[in-house]
Amino acid sequence: MKRAVVIAFTFLVTATSAAAAKAGQPVAEAGRETEYVVLYKEGVNAADARGAIQAAGGRILKENGTVGLATVSTTDPGFTSLLRGSALIEGVARNRSVGGMPENAPMSDGAVRKALRAEAFEEPGTGERGTPSAVKRRKPAPQAEPLSELQWDMKQIGATVDGSYKYGQGDPEVLVAILDTGVDGSHPDIAPNFNRELSRNFTVDIPVDADGEEVDGPCEEEPDRSCEDPADVDEDGHGTHVASALAAPINGLGIAGVAPKVSIVNLRVGSDAGYFFLQPSVDALTYAADIGVDVANMSFYTDPWLSNCTGNPSDSPEERLEQTTIRSAMQRALDYAHARGVTLITAIGNQAVDLTKDYVDSSSPNFVRVPGEKPHSRTITPDCDIMPVEGNHVIRVSATGVSERKSFGSNYGDGSTDLAAPGGDTYDTPDNTRDTTRATLAAYPKALAVARGELNPDGTPNVARVVRDCDDAVCAYYQYDQGTSMASPRAAGVAALIVSEHGHQDREHGGKTLNPDVVEAMLKTTATRKDCPTPAAYTYTRHLPNGTTVTDTHLCEGNRFRNGFYGYGIVNALRAVR
Repeated sequence: MKRAVVIAFTFLVTATSAAAAKAGQPVAEAGRETEYVVLYKEGVNAADARGAIQAAGGRILKENGTVGLATVSTTDPGFTSLLRGSALIEGVARNRSVGGMPENAPMSDGAVRKALRAEAFEEPGTGERGTPSAVKRRKPAPQAEPLSELQWDMKQIGATVDGSYKYGQGDPEVLVAILDTGVDGSHPDIAPNFNRELSRNFTVDIPVDADGEEVDGPCEEEPDRSCEDPADVDEDGHGTHVASALAAPINGLGIAGVAPKVSIVNLRVGSDAGYFFLQPSVDALTYAADIGVDVANMSFYTDPWLSNCTGNPSDSPEERLEQTTIRSAMQRALDYAHARGVTLITAIGNQAVDLTKDYVDSSSPNFVRVPGEKPHSRTITPDCDIMPVEGNHVIRVSATGVSERKSFGSNYGDGSTDLAAPGGDTYDTPDNTRDTTRATLAAYPKALAVARGELNPDGTPNVARVVRDCDDAVCAYYQYDQGTSMASPRAAGVAALIVSEHGHQDREHGGKTLNPDVVEAMLKTTATRKDCPTPAAYTYTRHLPNGTTVTDTHLCEGNRFRNGFYGYGIVNALRAVR
């Protein structure tokens, strides 16, 4: 086992700070408490940087000394202007108004996922394939899990009893971090591989907005109702699905993950509502590096900007500064983790756009930090970066459906896509109608199924996308879901297998380690090459349950060796361990 390492982030209390903006832009109201993230210039004395923040009216709430990033609170509307010219400060970005939340955030990462899920799984009443209670438990073959026949995704990448499981299932000393909305550590098909000691929660829930509307829900943790959930809780379901797809054990219950013997470390960075802010993301990455994590899965983008630009004419000077700050701080954290042996794998995104071409984003900023702020339409050019997706040292994964076509919602781009993995596509059917089982199946917290009314009184599911499996007195729940968020952990699982098979002794932390560049090269060389479709301009047709037909054409550029849909190919667990 890797030994536990105690990491001391510096939590400092000082004075207070808020937003400044140009004329015509939303500004912080005097007396209204607003949060910022402040990035110190590299190499400066941290104490001097803190002094500059205090002098500008800021109160430091949290500091990551490794990266030089602080979360700061203020009530001074001139805070940004006062810091902008400081020789000690590189960037300032508004975090949020305390208690503030937008009425509409249509393209937050959580909102994108929910929209994709709604289109894929909204119960149409009749005619949908994959009906509730359609799954019957069977006696499994040796090592095959009871629901393995539903795991077309594992068959696609060779993670089966006759495939990779025969040769390598991963090593418990290999640590895989799940940077997500949390992981249900009590789920019966996760608990055997869950490292509770090293897991951490870096987020604080936001109960309500300024108008009293619910955001993440009430602070329920006793005894202090602190808004900080334990590090084994997932009140969204996304992180639990990701963790299970990667490392569900072979235990005679439900499903198995790609690497069923590696250890899962929950590093929660996402809120219940699906917001992933800068400070938690940076803190989780540096913590992962310091405890000896081998692979980190990041199925998210950093809010509030879908893509961060430094000179977009549609953005105000303050907004450009914010985006530059996010890019710089995240890149420092990625650099730190990569240099310390963490293989960084991320979902390429679900906007169905070519990241190497111009596209329009009308969703950012997706979180209101000051009164009057609203998303605005802007053209995103290739020099803008979704973070951490387009950061350096990151392996970007697109999603495939059951036929191996690129999923309709997956982003793509020749030079942007590194690898592909099964993420699901409910319209990847012969007649382009919806089939729930063409999504991917993985673990689901029972508490969420109950809260969402998805179970009958006897515990059986009443919706097609939820599946139950029971072994004697133990029952576990699973859900179908789709997106690049589902593809990324399947690629991360193959990376964990590579570290398990080819890693060497980690003298600092114990266990195994392997240079991330070596892991990336092996992922690419063992992937199954996949050509662009013919014709390369592929048209997706979806016959929606409401009778509407939707078409969309995506152009695949590149060749068999590397292209915009599949990168260097679809990851292959069997080839990675043989």
